[in-house]
Amino acid sequence: NLASTITSKRKLAKIIENKYVSDWEDPRMPTISGMQRRGYTPASLKSFINDVGISKRENLIDFSLLEFSVRKDLNKVSSRVMAVFNPLKLTITNFPEDKDEILSVDNNPEADKLTKKDVYFNRNLYIERDDFIEIAKEGLYKLSKGEEVRLKNAYIIKAINIIKDDAGNIIEIEATYDPKAKSGLKTEENRRKVKGTIHWVTQKHSYKVKVNLYDRLFTKDNLVEDKEKTFEDFYNKNSLLERTAYIESKEVINSNDNNVKYQFQRKGYFVLDKKSTKENVIFNKVVDLKETWKNKV
Repeated sequence: NLASTITSKRKLAKIIENKYVSDWEDPRMPTISGMQRRGYTPASLKSFINDVGISKRENLIDFSLLEFSVRKDLNKVSSRVMAVFNPLKLTITNFPEDKDEILSVDNNPEADKLTKKDVYFNRNLYIERDDFIEIAKEGLYKLSKGEEVRLKNAYIIKAINIIKDDAGNIIEIEATYDPKAKSGLKTEENRRKVKGTIHWVTQKHSYKVKVNLYDRLFTKDNLVEDKEKTFEDFYNKNSLLERTAYIESKEVINSNDNNVKYQFQRKGYFVLDKKSTKENVIFNKVVDLKETWKNKV
């Protein structure tokens, strides 16, 4: 038995009938087709089975053990991609307006065979809104006015101005960059400590996609029914959240193959959904980068 999961075909048919999920292939379903669409790999499932082993007694296996097996396998095979879910404009005022710089970065630093890819960098970027805080606070590794952070695989920048709309909402950050503090350069400027490292995408070259953020179907580990409640009472209303994101470029989507996995840096592991098309790109979240469930419930 797997925590937060039911495997009874009768009960699974009931949650389909009651529209908690779409069908037997829904990525939240504990079916082979559902797990495949979610992005779980055969190797990770075999690893999970080996780790669980065989017991003489009926056990309830923690779902996080399955996620650990998936995460361990995907770490080796997933291409790294920068993706911004809640964009905030960032303008680097001292970077040339008409220049596109090409950065050579690792596809996957954990892979057995290292490969490189090109990523565009320019003056007008998007960063995560959560990576900026108006007033710096101790222990928060975020960009704030007068503070420095490193842009992943790029330069050290310093926020110099905050632009707000009429309602007082922050709509843009202006910053400067240090051309001598480029990632990989062995310079004195590159050795200084900054608040942290944040990811980004360019406004010009980024590509808007849909993302399905999946989580466990039920909020309770042990779904044994009693007189007062059934397994349906513990349905997780947040087991599917639909969002949009900007990925670094359309070129990272090299196929519609469900076997190709991606790590959206600082976000989690993702796979293209079977219903994804060239005109409507959809990514499914496979698993978080680390265990987070205990912090949610």
